[in-house]
Amino acid sequence: MLVARSPSPFPRRNEAHERRGGADDRQVGDRHTGGISGIGRATVFGVAAMGANGAITEARSTTVTDMNQPQATGPIGSIGWTERTGGVLTPREGISLAPPLLRAQRAILVGRLAMALRLHSGRRNFVDLASLVPPDSTFAQEALGVAKDLLTPALLNHSRRAYAWGAAIAALQGLAFDRELFYVASMFHDTGIPSRVPDVDFTVRSAALAREFIDGHGIPGHQRELVTNAIALHHTPGVGLESGAEAFLLSAGAAVDVFGLRSNQVPDAIRKKVVQDYPRLGFKREFAGLFRTEAEQVPHGRAWYLNRFALSDITIRLAPFRG
Repeated sequence: MLVARSPSPFPRRNEAHERRGGADDRQVGDRHTGGISGIGRATVFGVAAMGANGAITEARSTTVTDMNQPQATGPIGSIGWTERTGGVLTPREGISLAPPLLRAQRAILVGRLAMALRLHSGRRNFVDLASLVPPDSTFAQEALGVAKDLLTPALLNHSRRAYAWGAAIAALQGLAFDRELFYVASMFHDTGIPSRVPDVDFTVRSAALAREFIDGHGIPGHQRELVTNAIALHHTPGVGLESGAEAFLLSAGAAVDVFGLRSNQVPDAIRKKVVQDYPRLGFKREFAGLFRTEAEQVPHGRAWYLNRFALSDITIRLAPFRG
């Protein structure tokens, strides 16, 4: 059903371009010159520059890039793809996301059944609580401080839980990852939701904010792009380890918290501990509303896709957590 329905609702990219009035006035960061350096009156992300201390300030605009021009880009959902397209899916891209989306939906149903029957997979089912503790470096703590300023309490705790769920999955699968970079990606991944600009996915703004923060700390460019790529990818169906451990864990950790995907893999004691440490505070209701707004703001984007084909509003409410 998904594959049969997916082609017709998607516009061609030039149609989305025409809806914006012809000239593309969206601002995109230059991945080779330090990303988005600020916000002027004509910028698209609706954010200001972020200094090393986390303060939001007015700053100059960067060069506008025509997202309709063909250029090197990564896979669907990557930072290159998202900044080039604004996150608007073509019919072919929508169809290509159908198999991983269907696999995820099936995994959610199987996982819920396994939890109801108290069945566990054959994998090692032990997680040391120490592996869930966030890094205590200045870099990580300042990222948390900025996130506190940008996010509501429910979204902030979601970001903390996304890190904890991702760290738990890494422990269960024996995955090595950079804890600081993963933590920063977790703190910033939802700072742009919902998008403030039509036809521009919220992760573009989230990545822009993360770049500004990271650039203020002298972090190498390839590590900065690891963070922004993880942020851009995190709500794309089917993110795997080929995208990098941090991208996989952010997508997996966020999906545990939002949809319950892989929640059956997390030991009961860990689930209780994480929710106890970072209460949900009505997260389901708040996030479902934000996701609907994002879907309306970016027709044919990934939130719209999930809302239409995965019934995300219902799936969010059925996640195996209260609140």
